[in-house]
Amino acid sequence: MNAKELTLKQKILQMFITGFNGKNFAANDYFAEMLHSGLGGVIFFTHNIDSEKQFKDLISDLAYNAMIPMFYSIDQEGGRVERTEKIHNGKKYLSAKLAYNMGLSYLQNQTKEIALELKSYGINMNYAPVLDVNTNEENPIIGERAFSSNPDEVIAAGKLVIKEYEKYNIVTVGKHFPGHGAANSDSHLTLPVINLTEEELNDIHIRPFEEAIKAEIPAIMAAHVLYPSLDNSGTPASVSEKIINNILIKKLGFGGLIITDDMEMNGIKGMNRIDAFIKAINAGVNMFIFRDTTKEIYTLVQDIETAVKQGLIDENKIDSSVEKIFNIKQRYGIIQSEN
Repeated sequence: MNAKELTLKQKILQMFITGFNGKNFAANDYFAEMLHSGLGGVIFFTHNIDSEKQFKDLISDLAYNAMIPMFYSIDQEGGRVERTEKIHNGKKYLSAKLAYNMGLSYLQNQTKEIALELKSYGINMNYAPVLDVNTNEENPIIGERAFSSNPDEVIAAGKLVIKEYEKYNIVTVGKHFPGHGAANSDSHLTLPVINLTEEELNDIHIRPFEEAIKAEIPAIMAAHVLYPSLDNSGTPASVSEKIINNILIKKLGFGGLIITDDMEMNGIKGMNRIDAFIKAINAGVNMFIFRDTTKEIYTLVQDIETAVKQGLIDENKIDSSVEKIFNIKQRYGIIQSEN
């Protein structure tokens, strides 16, 4: 399978990671159509998972129906962000902070256990580790999801987790660039503003991402957060050329996959949707997450296609994204290499 053989619509579909409600994906006509036409990935939530057998069967069924082998992705951090509650009758794993506090050996063993469990279901991408440095004790969204409030400790834990998942061929996605740890609001509900200086952001919050890049992390998730010292235009980091292209790609030298946080979150929904996509793709974003697949998401593919044909999106950016997606899928054995 070769990225160069895809139509423009198929290439755009490769850039989407979408979900669906309940256990039956075929009940969502829009999701099923995207799946059959070249969807790049699927994201699972607690409502998709009832039992071990049901979840394995669901992933097998999706694989059978997918036009192109997909990323099967999940938020399985441990602690309050854990999607397999119905399988385990509750939470099974410690949060990042508590696991780190138990020691690096404990953290490594827990990561191995999560990786093996995810692999047994057919999951090949996990939205972890959280690389945020939780410097705000009142942070309503990060808290114990972060390993620590100390950047050096976050770096040590993050590198260990990346290395452990790599052993089991699971794509790690470090989040939430350039750091959500100083926020005083939740980007699921609103658009947070982090008013730190560029120096503070670089010295504390961006460092764990910089070190993760050195550790060859394959993917990074961008935050729906405003950082006025990095981009004073009122553009969220997830779609900001100054933050994605100038800092993450050029300054930090990241050549892996750049994925947005869920595009259904209120932190980004205030923007006109197609405008957000035009900005994001031109900035260098490669993939977009949507927790559900609605008619609006389905028609968005056509809107992006139109924007490319109108010259509002550089088609080379689309091609570059698909090349990165295929490279990662080949690297992790999701699709077979051509050679």
